[in-house]
Order: sequence, then structure tokens, then C-alpha cells
Amino acid sequence: MQIPFNKPYLSGKETDYIQQAVLSGKISGDGIFTKKCHQFFEQKYNFKKCLLTTSCTDALEMCAILLDIKEGDEIIAPSYTFVSTVNAFVLRGAKIIFADSEENIPNIDANTLEALITPKTKVIIVVHYAGIACDMDKIIQIANQYNLYVVEDAAQAIDSFHTGKNGKKSLGSIGHLSAFSFHETKNIIAGEGGMLVINDEKFIQRAEIIREKGTNRSAFFRGEVDKYGWVDVGSSFLPSDIIAAFLYAQLENLDNIQARRKEIWQNYYLGLKILEEKNKISLPKIPEYATNNAHMFYIVCNSLEERTSLVQFLKEKNMMVVFHYLSLHSSPFYKDKHDGRSLKNSDNYTDKLLRLPFYYELTKEQQTLIINNIIEFYQ
Repeated sequence: MQIPFNKPYLSGKETDYIQQAVLSGKISGDGIFTKKCHQFFEQKYNFKKCLLTTSCTDALEMCAILLDIKEGDEIIAPSYTFVSTVNAFVLRGAKIIFADSEENIPNIDANTLEALITPKTKVIIVVHYAGIACDMDKIIQIANQYNLYVVEDAAQAIDSFHTGKNGKKSLGSIGHLSAFSFHETKNIIAGEGGMLVINDEKFIQRAEIIREKGTNRSAFFRGEVDKYGWVDVGSSFLPSDIIAAFLYAQLENLDNIQARRKEIWQNYYLGLKILEEKNKISLPKIPEYATNNAHMFYIVCNSLEERTSLVQFLKEKNMMVVFHYLSLHSSPFYKDKHDGRSLKNSDNYTDKLLRLPFYYELTKEQQTLIINNIIEFYQ
């Protein structure tokens, strides 16, 4: 029987809550379950303002609009990330200045950022890869020094924290704006779906307007204005309350889901440690300022050829493993626009990083089978 890479987990009440949403008579955006989700996130993670969106991509597009990104603005972002991280800013005319990853972690290397800043730089985007925090103390210090905005792409980072000099802070609560994903491959899912988090108060009112097609309809429904109209640019970024109903059932089970995922992560780590000790592979590293939300488990092989052979070996055993991002600086769309700098660590992860099957219902027996087959490959 095949072991898939991912399998969406249903906690039990998703369809019950969807039915409640339908029976409420309001299944468009900002219904009862949307409000419940907003309240959950704001209270649990100390986010100033949350707005559910149809995707993390849409949340990032809202970030680009809120920050008034224009033709010629420069945005610093990691090359080792999904295209949505930067696409939202490219759509507004920005030039992306790609930064390298750290040597031992796929996250953006904060030590390289200052050299990339010019008078045209407006934003630093960080991606908390695998839910592991970037070096936010250093990044915020640089941003403050040069008067730059920080956007957290926290697509993978639900229920993960930064434990730096300012204490323990939820990922997504540190930058001016942040974006989350509830895609079916994430810890907490809604099929598709995302969320914009606004930590700088000055953006809250406009964010509501942009999310409501450029109208002040949200203020109208709260009774703050006697009629609503078109007051800004915007689009239809609201998800249906049916999506929010599914999401809320997941949020009620977040602690249980997280405990199970951490157990799976630990099983992989302990089972494969013997290969790292023999320098056959590298395992994920957790910096002292980060917590682990068990979003994924990956290994780093010693070469592209080795990884390709391992993928094929496991595929023949009906185990679906996948590599991850192709460095954006060398992508067909952007390579001619990149300034030619070598981003060797990003390229290293492109060639060597391999993600293992990871989902709530992955059994101990299945995990043992995967671990034993990887060990067998290296023997």
C-alpha cells in the first residue's frame, strides 16, 4: 500500500460546523465562524488584527497594496521560497533583491541583508521555513535602522514562536504585517485559505477596505457610516464562512494536532540520527531562538544525484517523498532580472533537500518503514 506525502486530517466537527454556517443563513464572508476564527487567533497569539483571506497568496497581495509598493521599489526576500512570497510584490512593479539562506537552515541569512539595502529598498520579507523562526531580533534591528517594513511570510508557521531578547513571541506577531496559509498541506487546514495579520495599527482600517473590494462596507455593517461606497483600490479577498467553519473545527483541535505532529517529527529525528552521525545526511536544525511547530520533516542529502536516487528508491517502495523549492533567482521568469550574485546555500537546498511523508494519521509502523528504507538505501 502506498504511503502518500500528505493526507488532510479531519478532526470531527468540520461538516457539523459547515452545516451550522449554512443554516445560519449567511455563508458569504465575515459570518459567525469567520469572527470566531479571528477572535481565536487574536487571543491565543496576541495578533493585533486578523482578517481571513481566500489564500496566503491573497494575504501577501494585501500586504503589497497596504505598503503602497510601486514601480522601482526594491524588496529583499529569500530565494528559497514559494513564488507567492514575491509574486504579490512583482505584480505591483517591485524589483526583488534575492537573499541567500543560512548555511545550516533554509531561512534567510540575516547577516547578508544590510549589504543588499539601497535607497530604493522598502520591505524585507522573511519566510519562516518549516515553521522555524528566522533571526527576527537581527532582522528587526536592521529594519528599524534603515526605516524598512518587515513582512512575515508565516505560511508554515502556525503555533510557532521566536524566543529572542524581547521574550517569547508568536511568529506572525513580530513584523508590521504577516500572512498565514491553511492549505491542505499545512498543520491547520481549510482546503484553501489564508489570513492577513496586521500588527501595525495604522494599516487596520485600510486593510478592511482593501479586503472588501475597496469599499468601506465593514465599517457600514458596524454602524460606523450610514452608507458605503468605493473609497480605495481593493479586491474580493474574503473567504466564504463555509471555509471558516471548517477552519474553526481544526482550531478547536489545534493542541491535539500539534502534539501528534511533534511526536511524528521526533520519531523521524531519533530514527534517522544514526545517518547524520555517519555524515550520510543532515537533519533539521532548530536555533536557540526558535521553537518547532512540526510543520514538516526534511533531510538534506549530500548531492543532487544522491537525492534523485533516494527519491526513486523510495518511490519503488510506494513511499512518496518530494523535494521542495527551486531557487527563485534562477527561475525562468527571474534569472535575467537577478543581479548575478551567487546564492550557494539556496541552491544547495534546491538540489539536496528532501521532504518526507508527514500527516496526522501517519502510523508508527509506516514511519518505521520509511526510516528503515532510508537507512537501507544508505547502507
